[in-house]
Amino acid sequence: MYVKPGCPYCDGARERLGAQGLDWEERDATTRPDWREELFSLSPRGVVPTIVEADGTVTVGLDGHG
Repeated sequence: MYVKPGCPYCDGARERLGAQGLDWEERDATTRPDWREELFSLSPRGVVPTIVEADGTVTVGLDGHG
């Protein structure tokens, strides 16, 4: 999951994933240029959270409409 600090939508995604009992890796797009590039390749506007599932499915934004 691509995130940025202080993002309430990222907090919501964390809560949702946790409630589903899922594990995830977070990539703070503000800390590494390569993660920022990856985020923008998945979501051209750089919307967070952007979630990439193990099967490659990408969900942009908390509700999937980012």
